[in-house]
Amino acid sequence: MFISLEKATLKDINEIHEIQVLTFKSLLEKYKDYYMSPGAETIEQLIIKMNQNTTDYYFIKENSKAVGIIRICKLIEKEQCKISPIGILPEYQNKGIAQNVFLLIEKMYSPKNGWVLDTILEEHANCYLYEKIGYVKTGKIDFIKPGMNIVYYEKKNA
Repeated sequence: MFISLEKATLKDINEIHEIQVLTFKSLLEKYKDYYMSPGAETIEQLIIKMNQNTTDYYFIKENSKAVGIIRICKLIEKEQCKISPIGILPEYQNKGIAQNVFLLIEKMYSPKNGWVLDTILEEHANCYLYEKIGYVKTGKIDFIKPGMNIVYYEKKNA
């Protein structure tokens, strides 16, 4: 398995949108969160994000096939980078791809004050992954609705 990242551009918007919708479809159906879920984002919303000069989108590739996407947001004032979102197509999940992606991005970016991300607290596999690769809960949890809370993580530079 060879994992790589390929920077996406606006010409890739339809493929990014398709991957993002497929990746987050089960979470969207489970939580019915049409406000925050990447699976509910429109192409227009993605275009706005891609046009931000502090945002980079990448295709996650396994042996040159796009199997996911990741967005890196440079938080200039805080001198951090935020991952929001990372998504791997369902048939490629649980194969160690995300762990490899985090290693790659941590080599590509070196924010002075480390990394931040958030996820749904009730999604234990996501929380396990982030904690396994060195992210620590900040203590902040936002209640969204019964059975859905957002938990915040950070990872300081080594």
